[in-house]
Amino acid sequence: MKILELPDIDGNRKRKLLSFQKTCKIKFKNIRLLNLAFVHRSVFNEIPRHEVKHNNERLEFLGDAILGAVTAALLYRRYPEQNEGALAKIKSIIVSAETLSSIARELEIDTLIVLGHGEELSGGRNKKTLLADAMEAIFGALYLDSGYDAAVSFIERCIKPEIERVRENKGFQDYKSVFQETCQRLFKNYPIYRLIKHSGPEHEHFFWVEACIDGRIFGPGMGRNKKSAEQEAAKLAMEILLKGS
Repeated sequence: MKILELPDIDGNRKRKLLSFQKTCKIKFKNIRLLNLAFVHRSVFNEIPRHEVKHNNERLEFLGDAILGAVTAALLYRRYPEQNEGALAKIKSIIVSAETLSSIARELEIDTLIVLGHGEELSGGRNKKTLLADAMEAIFGALYLDSGYDAAVSFIERCIKPEIERVRENKGFQDYKSVFQETCQRLFKNYPIYRLIKHSGPEHEHFFWVEACIDGRIFGPGMGRNKKSAEQEAAKLAMEILLKGS
């Protein structure tokens, strides 16, 4: 079945993509589909649409859904003793932009992304969301090209080390970023943080901060500075949201 009318790629680009497949231990039947996973929408800003008809956004949409399903199934199988809240917390960290962008850098995806000139100049290759989106697009492309089992195998190889790091408390712990992504998904809005009070001498200050979203207030979180208090408030908010309260 023909998915898309995809443009041909030159020999140099093909060699880079073949090397990438070897590194990732994957094999595309249609290497042009893999190439599409790296094409950012910013390319449209400088190249006529009749020359570049597609970008990686639809593949990202597909890959995001598959990643979520694979991660949930893997966690369900591996940790039968964990309740829904604990599993959801691990999952939210694994599928976060922070974790996915870290995996993308390890695979040198930043060197393969195709960007528009403006996005290139603005540091697009180092943007976490852009790298995470490309990672998800590759998952989607592999599913279309080689089927669900191939996508599952690749995703599990990518995320199993990250799951272990989280379980050992060595993984990503930026609760503010995870909370923000969760709020965007659930409420289509961003949280705000409100300083309630601070007390103590200058060398031993304590701050109390609330996290607010969609009329709901979480916290307060407490810390020796506002940033740590915000992190604590975000952590408390995530614990409540993941329990469905």
